Amino acid sequence: MKLYFSPGACSLSPHIILLETGLDFSAERVDLREKKTASGDDYRAINPKGYVPALALDDGSLLTEGPAIVQYLADRVPGANLLPPVGDAARYRVISWLNYISTEVHKNFSPLFNPAASEDMKAHARKMLALRIEPIAAQLGKQDYLEARFSVADAYLFTVLGWADRVGVSLADWPQLAGYRARIAARPAVQQALRAEGLLK
Repeated sequence: MKLYFSPGACSLSPHIILLETGLDFSAERVDLREKKTASGDDYRAINPKGYVPALALDDGSLLTEGPAIVQYLADRVPGANLLPPVGDAARYRVISWLNYISTEVHKNFSPLFNPAASEDMKAHARKMLALRIEPIAAQLGKQDYLEARFSVADAYLFTVLGWADRVGVSLADWPQLAGYRARIAARPAVQQALRAEGLLK
């Protein structure tokens, strides 16, 4: 398999999960502005959506959208315990978190990266982020991870919370998030992914 990624983007989440599972893969960096891969290919010819992540599977097909990719990877290696089995209610709680992070947290970071976004749009995004982070912080005030153990949802949340410093969003109102981020960052697979993307020396 091959993961197409951009350093620190949402593709970091499947990068972490690939390393957590121990599956064999390669990774290729994508310049999202130029839509070119590190080897010079037109990325839009690989993924017409034009953004990362994308995972090229061994059969030549392509899987896109981070939440779908991480579920696929976790199901490939059930012994890694990154997603509970089909039929277990705990599985759907993890999937619920994946959807919440995608639609409510990730989405509200987007205007803060957009140079065309007005200050009013950015102020609204910051307000919405605070509202959407509140239930996450409440959950992490009760336990170490979003659910009973580290899961694919934690890899995604760690990735998204990592954007806060880059766009001037303070997480100081939720001190439990600092401990959570440190706990995830200490995982060997996370450190390996961060190093591979040039985000950690």
